[in-house]
Amino acid sequence: MITLKYLVLGLTYLGFGLGYLPGLRMNRAAVAIVGSGFAVALGILDLKTAWEAIDPNTIVFLLGMMIVNSALGASGFFQLALEFLTSFTRSPFGIMVAVTFGSGILSAFFLNDTTAILLAPLTLSLTRSLSLNPIPYLLALAGGTNLGSVATVSGNPQNILVGSFSGISYLEFAQSLAPVALICLLVQVAWLYLLYPEVRSCKSLPEITQVRYRLFKPLLAKSLWVTAGLLVAFLGGAPLAESAWIAASILLITRRVKSDRILQGVDWNLLVMFAGLFVVTKATQQLGLLDNLTNLTNTPLNLLGVTVILSNLISNVPTVLVLQSVIVKTDTQAWLLLAAGSTLAGNLTLLGSVANLIVAEVAGKSGERLTFKEHLRFGLPLTFVTLGIAYFWLEFVERSTVP
Repeated sequence: MITLKYLVLGLTYLGFGLGYLPGLRMNRAAVAIVGSGFAVALGILDLKTAWEAIDPNTIVFLLGMMIVNSALGASGFFQLALEFLTSFTRSPFGIMVAVTFGSGILSAFFLNDTTAILLAPLTLSLTRSLSLNPIPYLLALAGGTNLGSVATVSGNPQNILVGSFSGISYLEFAQSLAPVALICLLVQVAWLYLLYPEVRSCKSLPEITQVRYRLFKPLLAKSLWVTAGLLVAFLGGAPLAESAWIAASILLITRRVKSDRILQGVDWNLLVMFAGLFVVTKATQQLGLLDNLTNLTNTPLNLLGVTVILSNLISNVPTVLVLQSVIVKTDTQAWLLLAAGSTLAGNLTLLGSVANLIVAEVAGKSGERLTFKEHLRFGLPLTFVTLGIAYFWLEFVERSTVP
């Protein structure tokens, strides 16, 4: 029986890492449900314990931010933002910088996966209209969404988890990691400049043919006001989950846009996966499989190393859930290192983050191939350099400012 329990958990984490189980048509959400269901069926934990393992703050915060992002997406905000950024430049290098920092800034305030979903088709259309090789710009988008999302609690799902578990305020988190995100975005620009000669030109290209999209001004105005109020609440120290829930509730009060349209933009699979992951992680703790992790993560460098390895084996969200049990709640530096490490590790391979896969899928559907090898050539050096920057900043710069 104990062997069967270990096998179930092992297959569950394998499914998280691959995004599927070989021979079966299951995504990560299905893997999470099945894994947590078998954990209960095998007596690793009972239903009451499984239910109590699900963290409501994380689920509510994530749901609220998804609704806010969906409303902004439905209004045409992300398309408008990209058009605004590229209006300042018509050179290959300038567009690459605009895509890098545009995706990074948007990801800092909104979920990185949402940014990738909405900007990937636009980036592809933009580069094609200018007869540019789209691959460097798609890499700039994928990398920029990952790097920019390091900056805030709301940047990506793993940061939301860290914020929920640690209690670190939105402002404190941003003060510590926003400089890391900015430096890493600069590093990405420099790396793409070296890697792809065709993006180095600062010569102005012909007038850009604007990508056509629909802008719904009433929803845009309402979404921007609500989002601005939400960010003010975050910066003022208001509870993150409650603030996001209230903002989402206001956006769902609508006369002109059907609420169905906004709710369709919510990634329900991700929410289900999160709930299942909480249960699976609790089952892993019940079996004592995490007991030895304390010794493996007893120094900041060890914690970073384990975070990077696990993030590329079982994905970044499960990694945070597994490692949160060995971090003291008051150890702010360790929490920030976990957030930065699990996010930056996403650039290592094409499979490292959902944002990478989204960009590759959009490219593939349009006849462009963003291969594993091409991404590894870009992501491997970038990941190790940015991880070094994050470690140095948090352990030497940030720690030295703590009284």
